Amino acid sequence: MVFIAILVGCILGAIIGINAPIISYTYSSYLAIAIIAALDSVFGGIASVINKNFDLKIFISGFFGNAILAILLTILGQKLNVDIYLAAIVVFVWRMFSNLGIIRRYYVEKWSNKFKEFKEKKMNKKEA
Repeated sequence: MVFIAILVGCILGAIIGINAPIISYTYSSYLAIAIIAALDSVFGGIASVINKNFDLKIFISGFFGNAILAILLTILGQKLNVDIYLAAIVVFVWRMFSNLGIIRRYYVEKWSNKFKEFKEKKMNKKEA
């Protein structure tokens, strides 16, 4: 069921992306940092579901809070003529890779356990 939702979301995103107007260069840095912050929150949410400590209020506040803070850092950096948004990008990408590592380890361990169970069942059938 989740895979169907992901597939539908990807198809809708592709259709909307093809037909959407091009973002001007002026706003592209704001959009990029907001997307990175949102992806960080999504990966963090998935990792917290795996760790069984997901809280919707924390996810929603982090999703919007991170995006707004990142955009504000980008605005402040542009006003000061300093690339402050690079610090936000480094932190968000580091956290995304960290959460992706948690997700990856969970699924590798899950698949390894299923493979071991399958192998043990196969060995037990041969012995019987």
